[in-house]
Amino acid sequence: MLVTLTMNPALDITADVDEVRPNHKLRLHSTRRDAGGGGVNVAKVAHVLGTPVRAIFPCGGASGDIVRRLLVAAGVPIDPVQISEPTRQGMAVNELTSSDQYSFVLPGPVLTDPEQVECLQRLRDHAPDADLVVASGSLPPSVPDDFYQRVADICAEFGVRLILDTSGEGLNRLRAGVFLIKPSLRELREFCGEELRAEADQVAAARALVVSGRTRYVLVSKGGDGALLVDAESALRFPAVPVAPGSGAGAGDAMVAGTAVGLASGQGLAEAVRLGTACGAAALLTPGSSACTHADVGRLLAHVAPAREV
Repeated sequence: MLVTLTMNPALDITADVDEVRPNHKLRLHSTRRDAGGGGVNVAKVAHVLGTPVRAIFPCGGASGDIVRRLLVAAGVPIDPVQISEPTRQGMAVNELTSSDQYSFVLPGPVLTDPEQVECLQRLRDHAPDADLVVASGSLPPSVPDDFYQRVADICAEFGVRLILDTSGEGLNRLRAGVFLIKPSLRELREFCGEELRAEADQVAAARALVVSGRTRYVLVSKGGDGALLVDAESALRFPAVPVAPGSGAGAGDAMVAGTAVGLASGQGLAEAVRLGTACGAAALLTPGSSACTHADVGRLLAHVAPAREV
């Protein structure tokens, strides 16, 4: 079973607009709502792929109720923690004249200390039955920067592997205990404060995370340029699967989900990342932050080229 933890879930609202113009009322259409946030998106994809999963997340207010109802309707097993403040909302607006997408992200609710403790307790409750734990997404206001280290400590206590997908201070304050960290190239640049234009520099920056003791592996997602899997001694390049351009929302989460599903099913890490690559590409074919389809993943997996050593 996979267990996901999402400390800052969101009600994702996606809509189209003909043209974005300042100082005008913009009439939106084709509106959809999805349950979103890193670990929530991972859980949705894992469920689509037929892997048992349990999604832990705090939720509150009317927006939190909608997130909960959307996941229940999709059949995703959940263990929500009720909080006093409302779950955040995010909006992505697609401008049809240019095909550009504008994303607006709110910071999220303030969680009380007891609410934070309850989230960790739910993780502790489910960790003994987990093949893997995936903690993904930003930390909301008031949650301490070392929160993910606490998550890593719980996973270490129960001997369960942890995949972490986060950035900023949540990553900076991590000390040890993670199996795999999945930053995007942008997040890796922000972490090390360098441009990382050359692939050798990207490998070196990822390896620095391994050498620091934070993690055994780093999987760097690079969008249309594929991905890099780096450990202390080697690096593999995974080419991207060419697909028609679409919404990039949740593509990185889908890559994490596919990789986690592959590992949970007993695949080696390189093969699991191939599945993750197919899932990330399939996510580009679905609207908003909706989960990719099993059929698209299977079709695209056949086109994922083997990894090559860097």
